[in-house]
Amino acid sequence: MCGIVAYTGKNLCKDLVFEGLSRLEYRGYDSAGFVCIDKHHGQFNFDKEAGGSSPIQRLAEKIHFDGYTGMAHTRWATHGLVDTVNAHPHFNCNKAVAVVHNGIIEGHEVLREQLLARGHHVISTTDSELAAHLFNDEIEQRSDLKEAVMAFVSQIRGAFAFVFMLTQYPDTLVVVRHRSAMVIGVGEDEAFVASDFIAFADKTNNVVFLPDDSFAFVRRDSIELYDFSGRIVPYFVQSLDQKYIEIDKGVFEHFMLKEIYEQKRAISRTIGFCKMLGSPGIDTFPHHYEHWSVATEYNDSIWRQLGLSIEQIKSLRYINLVSAGTSWHAACIAQFFFEMICKIPTRVFLASEFRYMSFFPQEDSVYIMVSQSGETADTLEALRLINSYNVPTIAITNVASSSIVREAGGFLPMQAGPEISVASTKAFSTQLATLFWIANRIALERGTITLEEMYIAEEQLCVAAEVLESTIEMYKFRIIQDLAPKYMHYSHFIFLGRHISYPFAMEASLKLKEISYIFAQCYPAGELKHGPIALVDENTPVVIFSVLDELLYHKLLANASEVKARNGHLVVFAFEGQDELIGIADTAFVIPPVAPLLGPLAMTGLMQFFIYHITRQLGMPIDKPRNLAKSVTVE
Repeated sequence: MCGIVAYTGKNLCKDLVFEGLSRLEYRGYDSAGFVCIDKHHGQFNFDKEAGGSSPIQRLAEKIHFDGYTGMAHTRWATHGLVDTVNAHPHFNCNKAVAVVHNGIIEGHEVLREQLLARGHHVISTTDSELAAHLFNDEIEQRSDLKEAVMAFVSQIRGAFAFVFMLTQYPDTLVVVRHRSAMVIGVGEDEAFVASDFIAFADKTNNVVFLPDDSFAFVRRDSIELYDFSGRIVPYFVQSLDQKYIEIDKGVFEHFMLKEIYEQKRAISRTIGFCKMLGSPGIDTFPHHYEHWSVATEYNDSIWRQLGLSIEQIKSLRYINLVSAGTSWHAACIAQFFFEMICKIPTRVFLASEFRYMSFFPQEDSVYIMVSQSGETADTLEALRLINSYNVPTIAITNVASSSIVREAGGFLPMQAGPEISVASTKAFSTQLATLFWIANRIALERGTITLEEMYIAEEQLCVAAEVLESTIEMYKFRIIQDLAPKYMHYSHFIFLGRHISYPFAMEASLKLKEISYIFAQCYPAGELKHGPIALVDENTPVVIFSVLDELLYHKLLANASEVKARNGHLVVFAFEGQDELIGIADTAFVIPPVAPLLGPLAMTGLMQFFIYHITRQLGMPIDKPRNLAKSVTVE
C-alpha cells in the first residue's frame, strides 16, 4: 500500500526520490508528500498533494526546492480522510521532526489523548502524526538519540515502518521497522531507504534488509543498526542482480488489457521455469529467467528450492494453503489439485482470519503461503505464526526479493513478470499454473503418477494456456460491440459455480466489483435455493461457470434451469458439448474442452476480458480503481 522513499548523500534528492516514488505507484495511493532539509537554512521544506489523478506528478511539477536529505511518501488512507492535512509527511509542533509511516499504530486513540493532555497541537486525524510528537518528546528528554528511539518504540504497538528526519541531525535518516518491510540501499557517498528495493534499483545493487524489530541511523557513508533493546545488530550488504525495467502499455489502452494478453506467454514461462528447476544440476533459480531449454528428466533440486527433503515429500500427510484476495481464490482452486492429483488432504485458510483461529500444528504437514507481492501483511503475519511452531513453510510469490521469500523455509517464484494493474490477471493465472505443476511434481515423487503422466500434465497446461488466449479472440468483437454495451447497464450480478468452478466464480465476482464498482455476489450453485434465489429476476444477470465433470455438470444444469424458471437472465461459460446449458442461456461463451482440473484456467482470459470491457464502457479508471492498492501491507 503506502510507499516510502528517502535519500541522503552527495546529490540533490528531489529527482531521485520522486523517481523512486513513481516506481511504487503500483501499490496504490490517494495522496503524496515530500520533505527535504533546506540546503541553506537547515529547516524543513515540504509540500503535499491529495486526491484526483496522479498526485505524484502534480507534486513533482510544483516543487521548486531541494536538498541533500529528503523523503517522500504515498499514502493509502487507513485513518482520516484523503486530504493534504492527513497526507505524509507529518511533523511535531515546532517542525523539528518529520515522519513518514507505513502500517497502523494500534491504540492510537489513547496516545492522542495523552499528547493533547501534554499540550501538543495535533492537526491531522491520522495515527501517523502522533509518532512525530512522541519521538520529539523523547529526543527532548534524552541527550542520546539511540535511547530516544528505544523509548519511542516501547510506546508503539502495531505493525509499522517509520522514517524520521530531524533538523537537529540534518544528514541522518532514522529508520524503524516492526513487521513492515524496509530496505537500505548502499551507494558511493549516498544511501537510499525504501519500502521496496525497486525504488532505487539501478542506483545501487547493494542492499541491507532491516531485520524485524530493529532501527537504523542511515547516513551517506555509514549505517548503525540496533535491535529494540539497543544492542548492535551485525549486518551484511547483499548484492541484488535486479534491474528496474520501465513498463509501458504499448499498443494497449490499459495495463490490465495488456496483462490479460500476456497470460499465455507467462504460463509458458512458468512451465519452462519449473521444468528447468527440476532438471539435473540445478540447485537454485537464476535471477533472470526468460527462455530455458525444457528438461526431460527430474531430480530433487525442486525440493531443495522449496526447503524440503524427498523424505518429507513422501511422508506428507497434510497440505495447507494460506492466502488473501485473488491469491485465496487461486489457493481454493489449488485445493482440488492437491487432493485429486496428490491424494493429500488439503485445507485453505484466509490469511486475515488465520492468526485469530486455533492453530493445531500437524506432523508431516506443510504450509504454502500464496501472495502476489510477497508483502501481504495478513499472509506475512500468518507465516510468522506458523514459523514459530517450526512447521515447514513455502512461499509462492511474484517478487523474489520480498519479505515472504526471506521468511519462508523455501519458495518458488511465479513467472508472471511485472503486473501493473491493481486488478490481478496474469499473476492469478500463473499462480494456478505453478500450483498445478507442484501438485503433479509431488504426485510424481510419491509415485501417485508416472513420469509420462507428468509430461501429459505439462502439456495440459500448455493447452489450457492456448485456450485461454484463443477464446478471447473468438469472442473479442462480440464482447466489444454487443455484450459490454449491454451488460454495463445492470447494477447487480450473481455469480455461481460448483466444485472447482465455485472459487473461480468468486474471483470473477471480485473482478467485476473491484474495477467496475458494480455490486456482485457469488454463491455455490447448490446454495441458490437456500435463500439467494429470492434475488433472481430479469434485472439481475446470473453468471454460471461450468465444470468438466458429467455428474457435476448436470447438477449445475439443474441450477441454471431454476434461474430460467424464475425469469432470470442467464450468462454461462460452458464447454463444447454442453448443449443443454448453452441452449437455455441468454448469453453463452463456449470454450474448447481441456483437462477437467484446468477448466478455470481456460476460462480465465475470457472472463477477465468480458469484465474489462464492461468497465471500459462505464469509463472507470481500470488500472487504478478507487480505494484499492496492489500490495496490501496493512492488516
